[in-house]
Amino acid sequence: MKITDLSVIKLSYPVEPVMADGIHYMPGRNLVIVQVHTDAGITGMGEAASYGGPMESTEAVILNELRPRLIGEDPFKIEYLWRKMAVPSHQHGRGGILYHAISGIDIALYDIIGQATKTPLYKLLGAYREEVQAYASAGFYSGTKSAHDLAEECGNYVEQGFTHVKIKVGRNKEVMLNPLHNMPFNDYATVTLEEDLERVRLVREAIGPKTRLAVDANNAWTPSLAIQMGKEMEKHNIFWFEEPVDTDDIEGSAHVAHVLDVPVSGYETCFSLPQFREIITRRAVDIAQPDVIWTGGFTETRKIAAFAEAYGLPVIPHVFSSGLSLVANLHFIASIPNGGLLEFDRNKNDLRTLLFNEQVEIDKRGYVQLPDRPGLGVTLNQNTIDKYRVK
Repeated sequence: MKITDLSVIKLSYPVEPVMADGIHYMPGRNLVIVQVHTDAGITGMGEAASYGGPMESTEAVILNELRPRLIGEDPFKIEYLWRKMAVPSHQHGRGGILYHAISGIDIALYDIIGQATKTPLYKLLGAYREEVQAYASAGFYSGTKSAHDLAEECGNYVEQGFTHVKIKVGRNKEVMLNPLHNMPFNDYATVTLEEDLERVRLVREAIGPKTRLAVDANNAWTPSLAIQMGKEMEKHNIFWFEEPVDTDDIEGSAHVAHVLDVPVSGYETCFSLPQFREIITRRAVDIAQPDVIWTGGFTETRKIAAFAEAYGLPVIPHVFSSGLSLVANLHFIASIPNGGLLEFDRNKNDLRTLLFNEQVEIDKRGYVQLPDRPGLGVTLNQNTIDKYRVK
């Protein structure tokens, strides 16, 4: 079997009302689908993350930089092809958009192998478990959402069967060095530090004492402020504290993790095994959070998981994009012994709920079952592709 071509499908779903986290304003949800075609008639697909810039930039790297290196190659040669993509571009990037592009291709290659061998990907990768517990990832800011609205929202997730809920914190313009100051629409849906603490309190009250509650600051706070806020939030029994400080402030994150009792998790904005090596060996996190769609695909992310396991750390991947990201990370989590929860985005997004002909949802216990079909085990819904396609 040989690779004959690569293609890209770009989709965009408009968000209304606009949602925001601690620093990002999100008027839409974008998706870059990578398709790898073969002479055996098998086409694999993967998602390439497109955070932080236009989809066309990621598309250009895939088609102009990486595609020529793969035409005519055997898709089963995963490790060789990964390095053939990454090494010649080491001066162009050792992370970021290059790893976004590689991720989508790498996932598609594994999808091809799964289809060719008639094996679901999680079994191909190790099959440690056949179901994965999910958590409700939500609690975003918007211009129309009050703290009481947020509490009601999170209470509904518990009624749906979720035993874990995560909300956003950190959209505070009063905080010096908050990246929000340099982001577009930085006046949108901001809150004070006191209001953030009230949001946490009300959510805890709404979900009850037994539901696990996590908070995510998306790099908004300095170490000292993260410790101050973390100690206040600990009073509400926080399960983990995600990305409390800037990703590059490894010493700061390690200090926060050392001082607080609540586990520190992160950093989705690390891109590679060497970057995760630093935050793990320096004890900057208690929970590792790579994402297969922007950390180099299954190939690199599995190495990160193995490294985390050597340090006794669980892996709870970042999963916040489309249904394709959800399914790929689901297979990944199910394949490793230290895999934890599946982040299950609860914000309205047709690129998650309507992307496939097959449905991916939690059961009454809050678990997601692994597909028993070959490869990723899903097929694209052409109506959704046609409706949201960007030319």
